[in-house]
Amino acid sequence: MLAVTFYSSVVALHVMSIVLAFGVTFAYPIMGPYVGKNMPQAVAGFHRMQHRIGQVLITPFAALALVTGIYLAADQDLFDQIWVQIPFAILLILLGLGGAFFAPQEKKAAELAETSPGSPEYMAVVGRVAKVGALSSLLVLVAIFCMVAKPGCC
Repeated sequence: MLAVTFYSSVVALHVMSIVLAFGVTFAYPIMGPYVGKNMPQAVAGFHRMQHRIGQVLITPFAALALVTGIYLAADQDLFDQIWVQIPFAILLILLGLGGAFFAPQEKKAAELAETSPGSPEYMAVVGRVAKVGALSSLLVLVAIFCMVAKPGCC
């Protein structure tokens, strides 16, 4: 019989936190252009939704992933492992980008979508968010690769 340990439960919580925090962001590049093309009147609402998801889903669950990750690494004395260090740094970067870049840019995109949709300023903001979003998605995938493949381990 397999026992469920506290550690394995924290691993599961850690993985669920990552999925909940970042899963939806992989759909933004599909949803944004679709809304823009098929429901242009809803573009401002889309950007407000992105901002709200950042506040109530991404940031809290990314923070929970950070806390559970610190526990897991400390419990097994893994802080010296590159496969732990890289995702740890990535998670800190993503949390920083959430507050310092995405939150204000998504608010600005929503405001511009209401006052000057399609303007060069609006398109520049949306372009920046899309580029940093793509980089963020790549970072999430790199972190997942490190956690699963464990380069430099064993």
